[in-house]
Amino acid sequence: MRARLILNGKKAGLQPVRDAVAAVRRSGHALEVRVTWEKGDVERLVAEAAADGVERIIAGGGDGSVNEMANGLMALEPGSRPAMGILPLGTANDFATACRVPADPVAALTLACEGAPGPVDLARANDRYFVNVASGGFGAAVTADTPVELKDFLGGGAYTLMGILKAVNFRPYACTLRTPDGETSAGMIVGAVCNGRLAGGGHPLAPEARINDGLLDVVSFAPFSMTDVPDVAAELAATVSAGAPWRGGRWVVRQRVPWVETESAGELPVNLDGEPMKAHRFRFEAVPGAVAMVLPTDCPCLEGSLQPRRTATS
Repeated sequence: MRARLILNGKKAGLQPVRDAVAAVRRSGHALEVRVTWEKGDVERLVAEAAADGVERIIAGGGDGSVNEMANGLMALEPGSRPAMGILPLGTANDFATACRVPADPVAALTLACEGAPGPVDLARANDRYFVNVASGGFGAAVTADTPVELKDFLGGGAYTLMGILKAVNFRPYACTLRTPDGETSAGMIVGAVCNGRLAGGGHPLAPEARINDGLLDVVSFAPFSMTDVPDVAAELAATVSAGAPWRGGRWVVRQRVPWVETESAGELPVNLDGEPMKAHRFRFEAVPGAVAMVLPTDCPCLEGSLQPRRTATS
């Protein structure tokens, strides 16, 4: 079987990566390597791999590289898409970490070459796909300027959240939110549509999410005052704790749905696995079984584990 590693150019000189490629080749795998240079290279290299008859491609990079590879695969006809593996090389690696893809390069490449691929969902935001999380509103607007603080914010850090709110002249986004359960109109400070579980460097934003159940986990924050910040943080922490019921709170609202639409008078900033977008209207929807992905057999993000099966209303 031919496997091809599509490696983020910034990581090409890392000695552990070069050693891992050599080790996997010595073990008998026909592992080829292609290196990216600029935006658009991943989609082009994915198409080239499919045209060359490569059976398995591996995203060597962080969540952004995984996102680019998934979008490249979705540009191909379904029958011509190679299976996808992951070599986690980013700062956060939220998707790979949640799926328990090994951090060790040799182990990750070995899994990518030898593991059995299975169908997993992607999520779509208008005409763009994402693998892990789409964050919208205030969080997406400040991502470029305050990445560390935003990561802490997504994890529910009350002190960091208070510092951001003091520093940024934010206003709630007036949005109409539609799901199969109905329509609501309210202000929103930040929201997230989750296919995966972790965001912001390992914080469990959607700890029960599955990547093969055809559902999206939607989390949104209603407007609140500065004096409410500690209570908001506590509510968020409670709703992501193990075994917590799926529910809507006073400030943190959670839903599990196959699709959700947002509409706002002004453009709503959204961040798809690190890729920014803006639009007045968004339709987010799960795309079941979109790509074949090689993941560990103990991946907790796959439906069918020992945890109870979820429904859209449970």
